[in-house]
Amino acid sequence: MPDNNDTKPKRTIFGMLCGFILKFLLPLIILMVAIVVGYFRQFEMPEAVFFAIVFPLGKGHLPPPLFGHGKMQGTSTIPVPDDMVPQARPEGETMLELPFGERMPQAGLGMCCRASAYDDELVYRSVLWYLLSGGRLIDGADLYLNHAAIGRGIKEAMHRGIPREEIFVTTKLWTRQYGYNKTKEAVPRFLEELGLEYVDLVLMHSASHFFPQFMTSDCTKRKLSNKECRQETWKAL
Repeated sequence: MPDNNDTKPKRTIFGMLCGFILKFLLPLIILMVAIVVGYFRQFEMPEAVFFAIVFPLGKGHLPPPLFGHGKMQGTSTIPVPDDMVPQARPEGETMLELPFGERMPQAGLGMCCRASAYDDELVYRSVLWYLLSGGRLIDGADLYLNHAAIGRGIKEAMHRGIPREEIFVTTKLWTRQYGYNKTKEAVPRFLEELGLEYVDLVLMHSASHFFPQFMTSDCTKRKLSNKECRQETWKAL
């Protein structure tokens, strides 16, 4: 008589692995993706929050958006001494002539793309150290999510004797804010976050949209060309 065991399908290791993936691993992956997408979609600029998480993680630090500010350890940005006073500006400082008659320092402090740029306490220290050491150009952007901390550093530097008119503050509109109406809404918010009466220079962060299907603005909704979008945005500025 034939062996009954020969008529039963044999489960291979590959089959067992596929079964495990389909039954347990794949649903778990789908759930995790849904949670992550849901988390980022609650923000006006999810890509900004993504950068604020990824840059610290890449350097082995806890991301401030998830764990809070002022907790990042192992950086070189130490507290500024309470008795530190403004130092002289660098000799031979190179200035750029701007079309509207103003001048700006050619070298400045960029507030992006390093782990400490996303921790408000470290941003405050960085700005204050830089200004008290003689620097005068701060290069920020709405995308960096640190306007308020930059403003705190500037105000403390002013309190210690640096005139506001010596400090050149730059910020940038992100592509989601392009278009006349969105730009008119964004710039007053920048001033409020920075706590300043004026910003010296506002730039468009990019000449065109990145992934316009996902990063929408007034321009993409109205199907304006990149040139038309830039013209409307500059008109609002």
